[in-house]
Amino acid sequence: MTRIWTTQLHEHIGRRVRLAGWLHHWRPLGQIAFLILRDGKGLAQAVVQDPELTARLDGVQRESVLTIDGVVRESPQAPGGVEVHEPSVDVVAAAAGGPPLDLSRPTVNAGLPLILDHAPVALRHPRLRAPFEIAAASMAGFRAVLRSAGFVEIQTPKIVGTATESGASVFSIDYFGRRAYLAQSPQLYKQIMVGVFERVFEIGPVFRAEPHDTPRHLNEYVSMDAETGFIDDHTTVMSVLTQVLAGMVDAIRGDAADALTRLGVRLPDVPAAIPTLHFTEALALIARETGAGALHESDLTPQHERWLGRWAQTVHHSDYLFVTGYPMAKRPFYTHPDPARPEYANGFDLLFRGTELVTGGQRLHRYEDYVSALSGRGLSPEPLAGYLEAFRYGMPPHGGFAIGLERWVASLVGASNIREVTLFPRDQQRVSP
Repeated sequence: MTRIWTTQLHEHIGRRVRLAGWLHHWRPLGQIAFLILRDGKGLAQAVVQDPELTARLDGVQRESVLTIDGVVRESPQAPGGVEVHEPSVDVVAAAAGGPPLDLSRPTVNAGLPLILDHAPVALRHPRLRAPFEIAAASMAGFRAVLRSAGFVEIQTPKIVGTATESGASVFSIDYFGRRAYLAQSPQLYKQIMVGVFERVFEIGPVFRAEPHDTPRHLNEYVSMDAETGFIDDHTTVMSVLTQVLAGMVDAIRGDAADALTRLGVRLPDVPAAIPTLHFTEALALIARETGAGALHESDLTPQHERWLGRWAQTVHHSDYLFVTGYPMAKRPFYTHPDPARPEYANGFDLLFRGTELVTGGQRLHRYEDYVSALSGRGLSPEPLAGYLEAFRYGMPPHGGFAIGLERWVASLVGASNIREVTLFPRDQQRVSP
């Protein structure tokens, strides 16, 4: 007999089927007992009326792995409106003891540190695993939109010989007696690959060694990067990003609808035209509306971003807001300046519900501009010789963006701490499990 998922039971009413999964809950009630089985898709209820089978299952610990053969019957009270009758049950792998957390309740009554300490078991809970179903759908949507637009998926090195992003700390490693670093981003490599494929993207881990300890930062996270050639300017990149976000939302709605229901999440549509403010306009707006007086900032603080998120909701009914034209002094060396206002960048941040979600923009594409930009920052081109070679031999105007997957999911589901939506988070305290 071929095994089916718990979510397929309604397709087999009146037939005998085989299920496999974990003992989620066992509830004996006199002459009848109810067994809740959990698999990778959902829950199913089996009705046990055989006294011998009931006696055998009374000693089986929750989270033991079982197979169940039985007949599918309709039952409005059961999960999914169906349940399994006349079951035969085999214990495939018995749990050594009761689980460290109670996974049978609708929510896990435990603090985040305890959940993270026991993540290999805790993540089995339907509600705790739901954010990762949303993350999987997000990545699928990201890939689908870009592949349909002619982008090629690449995988770039995570061990690099020089730092990628100025101003960000790096993890150094001993690489056969030489100093190397964990990659802060695939930025330099994805630009090089524009000279090969024109349009590329990557989903992979990146590493930042900043000693922060906040609810929104990690030292390792998943970055969803894209880079495209032959653009007009940063607005071309913003248009691509808008399409990508819309595709991600559509994929979540189609592939992770049950996860959204479990979490009670409202999925925000992406407007065809996301509202946009120049950095100087954003500062003026904040100063005027908050009575803070003239602001002379070179970046937006998290408080500013939250205020702008509320403003976008109130004025434009949008969860999304582009802020363009940040000061060049705060952007990496490869950033293309605004030709009309060279002190500002042809770049942007996308705020989602008042949190910075995406950074992107147009890059320099002429070799001599790179030499000048590096010189202006007191940097030598020598460590970047391999990267700069691409520009010595002709690169088109290009640009791209990067989305932090965990921050996206955390903002979607309203997580108070990004670690709630991170598989085995890495920060200053955690390198296990």
